[in-house]
Amino acid sequence: MSTDARNRPKLTAKGARTRARIVDAAARLIHERGVAGTTLDDVRTAAEVSGSQLSHYFADKDELVQAVIDRQAETIVGNQRQADLGSVEGLAGWRDMVIAQVRSAEARGGCPLGSLGGQLAEADPEARTLIAAGFDQWSAAIGDGLRTLHAAGHLDSEIDPDDLAVTLLAVLQGGLLLAQVHRDPRALETALDTLIALASRGSGA
Repeated sequence: MSTDARNRPKLTAKGARTRARIVDAAARLIHERGVAGTTLDDVRTAAEVSGSQLSHYFADKDELVQAVIDRQAETIVGNQRQADLGSVEGLAGWRDMVIAQVRSAEARGGCPLGSLGGQLAEADPEARTLIAAGFDQWSAAIGDGLRTLHAAGHLDSEIDPDDLAVTLLAVLQGGLLLAQVHRDPRALETALDTLIALASRGSGA
């Protein structure tokens, strides 16, 4: 979060809803068009706010993009924590959910957080830091479930659950990119299934 954003007064309930609507609209447009392809005017129109309202909540586009990064990371991590990776059935269900979401989107758009990293990591150090923090939170959420799975004996005893969480996240990101460019989730499906099978070897499951 930028210094300007932190120093702003606390919003009223109505103000918070308006700000959230702006961020939601920006997140949707940026995921569809990219950061460079989304203008503040585009966001203003989509969120149905005036230019003065937009500038009241966000000093510039960079600050709005940072809010989008926070929103995408918060949503992804929240969804991840709701998934039950602490059981064999839950892990399989999470895998099925990921594949189903990609199929539903026709493999378009890629990862909402990963795509922002590809666009901003080299050009915007503050954005890169926020995205990295989002990935760290995501990996930690995955690791929480995998530690439970490991303790129950459903993963290879020699595998560190936190290392596996990082690996699973990396495989997910690579698989989502391959799905996006091929417009086909088969590579993602293969990558996830292969990693899960390898991680389960020697577990006795």
